[in-house]
Amino acid sequence: MARRTRALEALADTPHEVLTYTPSQDHFGEHSTHELQISPHEVLKTLVVAGPGTELALCCVPVATRLSLKHAAQALGWKRAEMSDPARAQRATGYVVGGISPLGTATQLRTLLDASIADLDTVTVSAGQRGLSVQLAPGDLAALTGAQFADISSG
Repeated sequence: MARRTRALEALADTPHEVLTYTPSQDHFGEHSTHELQISPHEVLKTLVVAGPGTELALCCVPVATRLSLKHAAQALGWKRAEMSDPARAQRATGYVVGGISPLGTATQLRTLLDASIADLDTVTVSAGQRGLSVQLAPGDLAALTGAQFADISSG
């Protein structure tokens, strides 16, 4: 049985469904879409990006796409962005790579959600550990994380 995570605790009274599957050691997003039999356009990978100085932000894009660092930087008002070092991402979020959730992070980070998901009924994100996901409405995810929708994916 999955443990109660900060991500699940952050959901409180928000309608959601908890999903469990056998975790993988790599290709986390693709593996979860296969295990859960959910479209890779509806499952989000949560990526930590680094900007100027010590700034970090979360970017959630569908597994079927790639994050455009250029578009993410523009949406965040940064000159450029790069992928965060995994150890730094883990320290900032309190989650391990492959289980990073935009919900209940250890440090409040600015969050971007790809605009392509705004009109979907539900999206699936990590619930804070490998093999544990949560399905909820994109608007609820945005409200809970303080996220803004932005065109940040390519492909």
